[in-house]
Parts: sequence; C-alpha cells; structure tokens
Amino acid sequence: MQALTLIPSTAGPSWWRELLRRERRLALYGALLLALVLPMALAWSLDARELRGANVWIKPIKFALSISLLAWTTAWFAGHLPAAQRQGRTLSALVALLIATASFEFIYITLQAALGQASHYNTGDAFHGLMYTLMGLGALLLTATQPWLAWLLWRHPDPRQPPALRLAMLLGLVLTFALGASAGTLLGPRQPPEGGLPLLGWVLSGGDLRPAHFLGIHAAQLLPLLGLLWPQRGWVWACASAYTAGFAGLVALGLSGT
Repeated sequence: MQALTLIPSTAGPSWWRELLRRERRLALYGALLLALVLPMALAWSLDARELRGANVWIKPIKFALSISLLAWTTAWFAGHLPAAQRQGRTLSALVALLIATASFEFIYITLQAALGQASHYNTGDAFHGLMYTLMGLGALLLTATQPWLAWLLWRHPDPRQPPALRLAMLLGLVLTFALGASAGTLLGPRQPPEGGLPLLGWVLSGGDLRPAHFLGIHAAQLLPLLGLLWPQRGWVWACASAYTAGFAGLVALGLSGT
C-alpha cells in the first residue's frame, strides 16, 4: 500500500482522479487488489491443481475482483459526504474496517489456494474450523460497512445529488448488508453442489445459494445503476422491491435442493 500512495492525483483518466479525490485510501486499495489479479491469473495458467472441479486460483481471483468493486463503490459514494465528514474519524474507522476485514479474507483465501486447500467449508480440524468461523465474522463486518456509510450519507445529504439517485444509493447500501448477510448466513453451513456454470460454478437447477448471495452483496452497485436509468423515486422503490423479490426467489431456489 505504501508504494501505491505515491501515485499522483493527476495521473490516469478523469474517473480515476475523481475516485482518488473522493476517497484515496479505498481507491488505492481497490487498485492494489486488481493489480494482484495479474500474478494470480498467471498462477492459474501454470498451476493445474483443482478443488471441487475448479482451479485453485479461481476463488481468490473472484474475491479480489469483488472486493475491488466494493472498495471503489464505497469510495465513490463517500465522495458525496461533506469534506469535513470525508476527513473525519468516523469515515476513517469505516475505511479501516473495510480494508482490515477484506484483507483478512483475501490473504487467507489466497494462502489456502497456494496450499491447494479449501478456505470455505474446511472444518476438519480446530485451526481450519476457527478460521472458517472468523471468515464468517469478517464477511459480516465487511458488509456492515455499507449501511454504516448509508447512515452517514443520510445524516449529511449532498444537495447536488438528484433525490432519486440518492434514494437508490441508500437502498442499495442497506440491502447489500440485509440481503448479502442473510444469504451468507444461510450459505455458511450449506456447501454448494459441484458441476455448475464455468468460472462461476453456480448450479441454477436448485440447491445453490451462491446466486442469491451474489445478488445480495452487489445491491450497492446494481440499484444505483437502475436509479440512473429511471430517475424517479417511485421507480426506485419499485426496482428495490423487484430486486428483493428476485433475491427471495433465488434463496427459495437455493434451498429447494437442500
């Protein structure tokens, strides 16, 4: 991280400069995770080991991409806070929690991949059982940063932001925790079936809660996009309701084969 802090704010395209201005720490953290995808992709091409029918490096790559997106989304939304709030202790604590929990999960998942061992559902001994429990706690705290940010944005609204887009952003952040954490809680004790879609590994015929979990944890990205497409508060509420209903349907499908 220290080397990345030397990147000047004037470097790169305009969206990158704006992301750095909004929340530099999370912008750089997301960039670091994306940079780490390259050596892991190289390892994937050279390492033929598999776990449950998938290359051992696919899981850490997917996690790095997902957390990078979460970090950048959080950084962008934090830019709607007043300058005093962006520089305050509360946001700093939120950023520290996000980076600490995401780093713990990423390091453990990557280490287990390098060892050719599973990180999830690996509870065969006391150490791995403890680590799996800590991963669940870390994931819960990681997603909890999103409603925390929503609370800050609700208390300190940006007067320049369109009301419908602000509503979509707040609902997306809250639903990321509400849906993502609930799906994660259901998924924790239920190991998904094998033989699903390429790369994703999802089984769409039932018994797999991973599609519901994916939809839940990415509400903070998808709902604001819908808010941009239909910038009316009524449509935002309708989209959020449909989104939640779609999530519930995927949960029911995921539980149908268990």
